[in-house]
Amino acid sequence: MRQILHILRFLDFADNLQRPDEGEEHDRLWKLKTVFDKLNEAYAKLYNPSMHLAVHEVIVKFKSRVIFRQYIPKKRKYLGIKIHNLCDESGYTYDTSVYLGRDPHSTTDNMTATHATVRHLIADLKA
Repeated sequence: MRQILHILRFLDFADNLQRPDEGEEHDRLWKLKTVFDKLNEAYAKLYNPSMHLAVHEVIVKFKSRVIFRQYIPKKRKYLGIKIHNLCDESGYTYDTSVYLGRDPHSTTDNMTATHATVRHLIADLKA
């Protein structure tokens, strides 16, 4: 067990020298972006979903400091990172997105944040 924790301590997915500038369009998930992109690419390549899809919200327990951590006191896992999954009726995950906080670009007067999340998840299926 100790060796696994030692390996996890040094596990890294991005080069810190390649860090993007912290501007208005800064990606908060830049260190793990390649992991999520590869997962979503593999999900789409290996499976064709049926017509019955659902958006599932998962909170991954995370107590360390990160700006997009959520605190929802009524949930069992009250502190963590919120992830939205697009799932098939069989339970297969087709697409995943991490909630990174309020996005003023995705919401408009006639579209709520929930609606924007669903549209983002199903964008690849429309084609």
